Amino acid sequence: MSHKILVVEDESSILQTVQAYLQQDGHTVYTAQDGPTGLKAARALRPDLIVLDIMLPGMDGLELLRQLRQDSDVYVLMLTARSDESDKIVGLTVGADDYLTKPFSPRELAARVKAILRRGRGADDREPALVFRRLRIDAEARQAAKDGLPVDLTAIEFDLLHALARHPGRVLSREQLIEQVWGYDYYGDERVVDVHIGRIRKKIEDNPEAPTLIVTVRGAGYRFEDPPQ
Repeated sequence: MSHKILVVEDESSILQTVQAYLQQDGHTVYTAQDGPTGLKAARALRPDLIVLDIMLPGMDGLELLRQLRQDSDVYVLMLTARSDESDKIVGLTVGADDYLTKPFSPRELAARVKAILRRGRGADDREPALVFRRLRIDAEARQAAKDGLPVDLTAIEFDLLHALARHPGRVLSREQLIEQVWGYDYYGDERVVDVHIGRIRKKIEDNPEAPTLIVTVRGAGYRFEDPPQ
């Protein structure tokens, strides 16, 4: 299945290589080489996924993502030339779904893109809404609400919350969550789960520092605790 992908990267050689590999997989690929152009293209084209470099002229990738997340839950795979863990964590915290550190294998990038897109936003659309005491999670509409008020989640955040909520009271390990949300062929760090759980908690917990809806089970994983209505 062909998807629209936007690649925002200022290094022409990397841009052309990524574009070629993604086109080989049948995708329609658009490109931009600076931040402002990338943001404009993302809003105009409404792509299925964005491959986004952090270091961009005009506006860096982190700022681009911050602005984009105000009105879009598009999947974002972030590229960084830095090996500093803080850059990766900041990218995920701002709203990236996954990241790759340069230099990277174009085949790995293509595999990551394929894994993200394969999940699809409508994969669970025949499931009934999950209704709990405080949360309502509707897979068909891809919407969540807490105490009757909508919760603004990115695509990955929704998938992760839904994966946990489908098994209330059961501990799911990071590996299990990665398999359900990112896919079996995910090559990244399991800490990506922790970062996204932290983002979800900020949106659904009364006190994210003392969570009661998504509980950490030390050494095992996470457990969804909102009882059914």
